[in-house]
Parts: sequence; C-alpha cells; structure tokens
Amino acid sequence: MSKKQKISLSEDELVLALRNHEKVAVEALYDMYSSSLYGVISRIVIDTAVAEDILQETFVKIWHSFSSYSTEKGRLFTWMVNIARNLAIDKIRSKDFKNQNKNQEIENNVTFIDEQRNTVYKPELMGVKDLVQTLKPDQKSIIDLVYFKGYTHVEAAEELGIPLGTIKTRLRMGIQELRKHFN
Repeated sequence: MSKKQKISLSEDELVLALRNHEKVAVEALYDMYSSSLYGVISRIVIDTAVAEDILQETFVKIWHSFSSYSTEKGRLFTWMVNIARNLAIDKIRSKDFKNQNKNQEIENNVTFIDEQRNTVYKPELMGVKDLVQTLKPDQKSIIDLVYFKGYTHVEAAEELGIPLGTIKTRLRMGIQELRKHFN
C-alpha cells in the first residue's frame, strides 16, 4: 500500500487555489494546517470529539467565507487561526455545550461518590423497575433506554425513531409520575 503524499503549496498558491475553489486547495489546506488549527482548538475545547467537529467546521467556514479574506489585512494562517479560535470559543459559550457539561459533571460526581462509598446502583432492589412497569408504554420504553440501558437522549430518539423533544417530554412526564410514589 502506498501512502498518500501530503500536498504543500506556498501561501500565494494556496490563496489563489482557494479563490478559484480548486479541489487541491481543500487537500492542501488540510494537509498543511489541520494539526496547527486542531492544536489551537484543543487548547480551548478539551473534549476530543468536539474539537474534531470544530476543526471540520473551521475548514467549511474557511472554504465558504474565503471571499472575505484579504492578503492586505494579514497572513492566511492568522486569519484561519482566528476562525478556529472563534468557533471554539462560540462552542464553549453555547448554552447546549454548557448544559451538556453540567450533566456530564453530575454523572461523573455520582459515579465518583458511588466508587468512594463502594455502592452499587441496583434499581431492582429499590423497586423502581416494578414502578416503571406501571407507566405508559411510551414513557416506560424511554426510561428503560435512558436509565437502565445507559442511552443518551439523542441515542434513545434515534433508537425509537422519534424527535428528541418528544423523548425529553415523555421522560420528564414519566419521572414526574414515578415521583408520586415517593412522596
């Protein structure tokens, strides 16, 4: 098997290829700058998967907004770093990202506490599984996936083929119904 040779262009050649929307420009852009841009992004966004997504967004934005780049205002690399940095900062400031991290912190803390106290979560011993059986089938299936099988809300939505908002609503209603048994 032969390895694909990396493409390297001078900055002027790359700028011209990007202006003309040539395929070689995308390949050269990735080969020449992906590791540097990823380094900038990963210093801001710790999560590897999110950082990789932002890197991809960065290249898409560079490609689509290249007409706004001006050689008189600065070097191409500086312009691209600013795009990557701004996308990364926008991501960590976004409401969805903050909520996701809060939820993750809670899950990590619960696991940490359980490990410290050497406890094991067994809902069947608490009678929760029996109570879940009393719920409406649509609520029961979602609670089963999310709480007993470890699915995320998005994964449960995909598994059941229903919108994410519907998953969250049914889950909330099911939990509210279960709370009535503990008051």
